[in-house]
Amino acid sequence: MGTDDGVPPTESRPGSRRFPVFTRDTARPEGGGRAAPGDAPAPARQWPMLVVAAGVLAGLLVALGSFRAGTVTIGLAVLAAGLMRWWLPSVGMLAVRSRFTDVLTYGVLGIGITLLAMMAEPNPWLTIPILDDVVHFLID
Repeated sequence: MGTDDGVPPTESRPGSRRFPVFTRDTARPEGGGRAAPGDAPAPARQWPMLVVAAGVLAGLLVALGSFRAGTVTIGLAVLAAGLMRWWLPSVGMLAVRSRFTDVLTYGVLGIGITLLAMMAEPNPWLTIPILDDVVHFLID
């Protein structure tokens, strides 16, 4: 199926501001380069991702004994990913999209996981009174 000017959608259209129908490559996200020089071993080049993965693994292991503490640890590891994405110029595989989108996504997920873990029953560490009203309003 072609366009109005007779150019098939798979060919590039010089001077056109439209996105091509089929893309052949993707741009690396801002900060998506190696976090260490290219001659460093692979784990050193991706140290920010390894730090976050180690934090999540530690949280999963802690969760075997204490659900709440383990889940808070996982939430803090995700928040650490957001902070590293914000402060460090290159974070390797932590860079998925633009810096703003990554920081916002990691931040919202990290805060959400941490707050939900702190509010989990029984004996929550954090209580938010307005949530009781919202739940009663939605259920009743």
